[in-house]
Amino acid sequence: MSKRFFFLVLALVFCLGSSVQAATIVWVSGTHDYDGDGVFDDFMWVDLLEAEGYTVDYQPGNWTTLDDDKIAAMNAADLVIISRCTSSGDYSSDAAELNQWDSITTPMISNSTHVMRSSRWKWLDTEGTPSGTPMMQVADAGHPMFAGVALDASNQVEMVAGADSSFPGTADAGNGMVIATRADSGEVWIVEWEPGVEYYAGAAQVPAGPRMFMAAGTQEAAGGPNWGEMNLTDKGIEVFLNAIHYMLGGARENASNPDPRDGAMIADTWVTLDWSAGDFAVSHDVYIGESLDDVSEGLADTFQGNQTDTTLIIGFPGFPFPDGLVTGETYYWRIDEVNEADPNSPWKGDVWSFSVPPKTAYFPDPIDGAQFVDLDAALGWTPGFGAKLHTVYLGDSFEEVNDASGGAPQGTATYKPASPLEAEKVYYWRVDEFDIAATHKGDIWAFTTPGAVGNSQPANGAVDVQIVTNLGWTPADTAASSDLYFGTDADAVESATPASPEYMGNKALGSESHDPGKLAMGADYYWRVDAVYPDKTVKGLLWSFNTAVFIAVDDFESYNDIEPPDPASNRIFDSWIDGFGTTTNGALVGNDLPPYAGQRVVHSGAQAMPYFYDNNMKTSEATLTLVYPTDWTEQGVARLSLWFRGDPANAPERMYVALNGTAVVYHDDPAATQLTGWNQLVIDLQKFADQGVNLANVTSITLGFGTRNSPTAGGSGTVHFDDISLYR
Repeated sequence: MSKRFFFLVLALVFCLGSSVQAATIVWVSGTHDYDGDGVFDDFMWVDLLEAEGYTVDYQPGNWTTLDDDKIAAMNAADLVIISRCTSSGDYSSDAAELNQWDSITTPMISNSTHVMRSSRWKWLDTEGTPSGTPMMQVADAGHPMFAGVALDASNQVEMVAGADSSFPGTADAGNGMVIATRADSGEVWIVEWEPGVEYYAGAAQVPAGPRMFMAAGTQEAAGGPNWGEMNLTDKGIEVFLNAIHYMLGGARENASNPDPRDGAMIADTWVTLDWSAGDFAVSHDVYIGESLDDVSEGLADTFQGNQTDTTLIIGFPGFPFPDGLVTGETYYWRIDEVNEADPNSPWKGDVWSFSVPPKTAYFPDPIDGAQFVDLDAALGWTPGFGAKLHTVYLGDSFEEVNDASGGAPQGTATYKPASPLEAEKVYYWRVDEFDIAATHKGDIWAFTTPGAVGNSQPANGAVDVQIVTNLGWTPADTAASSDLYFGTDADAVESATPASPEYMGNKALGSESHDPGKLAMGADYYWRVDAVYPDKTVKGLLWSFNTAVFIAVDDFESYNDIEPPDPASNRIFDSWIDGFGTTTNGALVGNDLPPYAGQRVVHSGAQAMPYFYDNNMKTSEATLTLVYPTDWTEQGVARLSLWFRGDPANAPERMYVALNGTAVVYHDDPAATQLTGWNQLVIDLQKFADQGVNLANVTSITLGFGTRNSPTAGGSGTVHFDDISLYR
């Protein structure tokens, strides 16, 4: 059932907050998952961008048909990227549709060769899409896209590796500027076009904003896996990130493009550090150490000196760490950019890291703590540093696996049990590594097979769990009951018995839940569920989670599209009461048709709240009556945080937050509705207390636009809200 007539205006992502935010990138994808692993084939690109600090608005379904919402979202973003993980056949060559895409003023990069053809978007005058893994020939080594990228003597670079990429079948870029080509054929690889310039003579398509084509992402293989997956080398990643920075515009103050890449594993006891200089740097202060905090704070023993070069060898005599890097150690490094003539100098850099592999086996497959592993599974791992032979021990007893010796060594890093695994089991396994000089005993890893205790809620390793939460699990298939252990000490929970304080009692079948009471903020918790049988008890895996450093007021994740009178109905506009059906309140929250909560423009999670305001001789308000949290003093919380995102096309209006229907705090910007990107608004709770609010009994929160109780001739627009929380 529709709540009201749907007004086709808008669509953006919003947030309440500071005016300083990371660039927002709309990623348009076909969301294919051909390898069936439950993750879209191109999601590694998103992980890369988010690791670089960008906010990625991942848009599924190709966005083959644009509407006002989608156009507004792209125009409000800082960059739009068309993924290779798209199906060109889903796009029309209809002039009206092409003109819609060309009307986007935001800079745009396309990684999809097929969409750029003359039968689709008409960026390139070709229908050919040859594939391969060629070297890239750089046309202009001085282009910002290649800053810090080591080219060979012929100005070539290995850009891609692995499965083939698809390329345009032409060396003619029309009116575009060729930045790079295929070294083997001369066909274009990277091309850019200026706004207002026809792509090629006769295309009849003119972009309203900067455009770049850059072939990237794997070619599909007859419906097989890897369509659009990340296939760039480390240097290719540098070029890609440089392209994004170039299209976003602006100077880069900080050092960038670390080599080794942040989080890399290096298979040696020495390494050459390399980075790209900031645009204003004259020299570089280098910090390296084994402590993240020490490097971040620049403590004396981490400072390695100031230098003009953008490379530094470490792990050799005469250089930092002259005795060599230590196996199994993680190293942190930071480059501060220095220019004594600039008052903003030095520019403090990000802290990057790399690790040297341990001598023991690591990265087990299945991962440690995996649940419901296939009975026919093979075990795998990454060999330890210098390992030549591997000895595997596997069993259902921790003690037996831990104490085992005399196994048969093997040369491969995989192990297939002689007979299939058994269902409803907890298995332990260990891999000892032999490196000619010594044998290095491995860690004990564990996993379960189908039928064992599992489905932990919160999920094992979960973070930002709310301090009011219940534990839940699925019991073992044939067990009579479950024993529960819970606490803040991992070792204590791991070794606990029914006589231990961590023992929470026996849970009968059908009672697989536990309320641990109100937890502490920002704390680590551990728990274990043992399967109790008539003749034995099988010890369960150790699970953990971390509680959030905030208390969620509303993260908008719980709302659904179920219609009343179904008791499971939880529609967003039934909780946030707006102005629907009134003449004095211009607010409407939620979409007119399912999904009612916003699922396209979100700050975090999967949902946010679209809020439509109309302030023509009225104000706009939406109010949530609180059930929890109502005590806004618990655990020392002192600030309210909200995220919102506006649109330059919105009418400028004041934005405010009210508590208990009376105390009001306004956003400092009188045109907050026009702020782009996700913004965080942080309000000191004392501002509400000063207006008479009892912070120990907050009953409602209101989000409003306009000047409360003083309606004027205002305008309309749309803002999105997400992640309303309380912080210390």
